[in-house]
Amino acid sequence: MRFSYLKQISAYMERFTHITVGYRFSDTAIRLIFDRENSWNFEMQRGNATIYIGESSNRGKFYQAPFDVLLAKRFNRSSIQSVQLHNNDKIIRITVSTSGSYKSETTILQLEFTGKHTNAIILDKDEIVLEALRHIDEEVSTRSVRVGQKLSNIPSPPYQPQDYPLDDVREFLIEEFRHRNEEKLQRLKNEKIILLHKRLAQLQKHLDALENESSLMEESQRLQHSGHLVLANLEMIKPYEKKVELPDFDGTLTQIELPSGYTTPSGCAEGLFRRSKKAKQKANGLHQERYNLEAKIRHHELFIQTVVDAKTPEEIALLFPAKTGGSKLKTSDSIAEFWIEGVKVSLGKSEKGNIELLKNAKARDIWMHLKDRPSAHVVITTDKQQLPDRLLEAAAKICVDFSVFEKGRYLVDYTPRREVKIQEGANVLYTNYNTLSITKG
Repeated sequence: MRFSYLKQISAYMERFTHITVGYRFSDTAIRLIFDRENSWNFEMQRGNATIYIGESSNRGKFYQAPFDVLLAKRFNRSSIQSVQLHNNDKIIRITVSTSGSYKSETTILQLEFTGKHTNAIILDKDEIVLEALRHIDEEVSTRSVRVGQKLSNIPSPPYQPQDYPLDDVREFLIEEFRHRNEEKLQRLKNEKIILLHKRLAQLQKHLDALENESSLMEESQRLQHSGHLVLANLEMIKPYEKKVELPDFDGTLTQIELPSGYTTPSGCAEGLFRRSKKAKQKANGLHQERYNLEAKIRHHELFIQTVVDAKTPEEIALLFPAKTGGSKLKTSDSIAEFWIEGVKVSLGKSEKGNIELLKNAKARDIWMHLKDRPSAHVVITTDKQQLPDRLLEAAAKICVDFSVFEKGRYLVDYTPRREVKIQEGANVLYTNYNTLSITKG
């Protein structure tokens, strides 16, 4: 961020008198809430540091490092004494005071937007380092940042920065949020779409490599017919023959290759029947495998379209929840899981997945389905009687996005699982339901 911008921003911040709450909402970003109208985000990523105002990522992760504990202790409900641009450099210093039971403490939050030195450092009134976002040793930098040591200044830049006047500081910071959000959205879309296309290509390759079920069924019928012919003409077959020519049931002669490993004609017939049964079982298995693969391909195609249509990075983050190593339970390959505000939302990728959801859901879980048309089943795992509207709407949107390609307005019914009666497979009847209207696209 330009020096001129930071100079004007720090001057604008002088109007604030208090910090209500301060916390980290990502690995490198700090949020300071000054009042109801001013929630500011300070992104301290090296080479990409900036300040912006906007409803960025929700506080999905609660950081409990020493830096975060001290940030909350020293800056929550604090009074701002001053906001200054320090050392004529791209460094904003926010000095605050907090009143305790016995004394008042003065603390400095130093936000450095200085390229490779980018950092957030908490100092006491004597400029002793109390904590830092990044601890830096003398071996790796010309300036160390260590707890308990006095913080030295970064060498001043060897040039005179130009002025870039801002017409409206607040509008500039809001626009900075929009710009960063759009960049992040496009980057995430590109990354996830490439990943999904790779998975889709693997599924399609697997599908294309499957044998033809019709050919296998024809082979099964041919082998079964040959077995019947052998049984009908046992007296015409000599032991150990490899091929025979037998009259078919319509009188035509048919050449039959006898299976090896059998010493008697009746044994050959049994071998033909076994091969017929095996071919039929394989054809049936291939039919189910093809059905499952086609369902997964459709799920991935819907997944790709959902990512393409996403309006915010948070929508994409919802679709790709972080994997947790704590759980040892194996997730079904037929069910997709999402987490919305800490609540698990499961979606059936296929009929098999829908059946699993219906079977495993508890009575008070919330079940969702598109009204009067085929769709994926969705289950919200909960024991609460009332769920927030935003949670229900987000889950209903997942139900729509992974059920239909066409844009439009759709109705989604939802009810506790106990109100859903299974008829056959994933077909159900349900009562005492509510309905949400969801727009796709």
